[in-house]
Amino acid sequence: MKFSELLEIWRGTNLEFSEIILAQEMIETGRDPEKVKLNLRRLMLVMLEEAEKNFGKKFHTLTGMTGENGYKFSSYKPLMISEFNHVATTVALSMGESNASMGRIVACPTAGSCGVVPGVVYALKKIVNASEEDLLKAFIVGSGVGNVVAKKATLSGAAGGCQAEIGTATAMASAILTYYFSQNPEYVGHASALAFKSLMGLVCDPVGGFVEVPCVKRNGSAVNVAIICSEMALAGIQSVIPFDEVVEAMYNVGKSLPESLRETGLGGIAATKVAQSIVESIKKNWENS
Repeated sequence: MKFSELLEIWRGTNLEFSEIILAQEMIETGRDPEKVKLNLRRLMLVMLEEAEKNFGKKFHTLTGMTGENGYKFSSYKPLMISEFNHVATTVALSMGESNASMGRIVACPTAGSCGVVPGVVYALKKIVNASEEDLLKAFIVGSGVGNVVAKKATLSGAAGGCQAEIGTATAMASAILTYYFSQNPEYVGHASALAFKSLMGLVCDPVGGFVEVPCVKRNGSAVNVAIICSEMALAGIQSVIPFDEVVEAMYNVGKSLPESLRETGLGGIAATKVAQSIVESIKKNWENS
């Protein structure tokens, strides 16, 4: 189902939007809405638990290319961003590094983009003191946005570039924030579209094929894109292009990307001299270990 169709149901019934999303999932898949809700609650609580445990932690990752970004950012006193952004960014970096060290993460929607949604969910709980029930409603709405992308396009970096992974995560995170603060699905659509458009065309170019560089730091920057796009939507700024059409455009852009820019580690920054040198060094270290 398109996001616009979910909006039409909401306009006609004025029901709680998260319940509309759950009901639509039942219509399409036959899954019990209460069981889906229970599973989403479990995933959200795992995110919060891991974000708390890994906040600003140092990690020993597979390659050593990352591991201290979350720690450094948590120890840094920001000069420009808010406490909310600082917490969200620290979580996004830390979860990306946890993934790179084989830690427990929720792929949301993928492992490479696992820090963005936990970043905003944890910041809402920690800074805004959001209740579990209000967070869950917003989380369900965010999952509904991700579900639209999964069914109408792709979530795979190999199929659509990093825009499909980190772009979807950013749209979901922006949806969560926007719904939490407004309970207005129309604002959600605009925030998600604005977020997606901000990352349109982003290539998937992991150095050596490892989900570390640039993936971890992209989570950190993307969570801030989610925040500012939500702020714009809450201010009444609208996306000229509807969310469904933005998703379609992303899919078409992804299909047009060359294979070298779709998770193969052959193009983008993965093809730079420094990246190639790092990969050779990693291989030699592994051979000698």
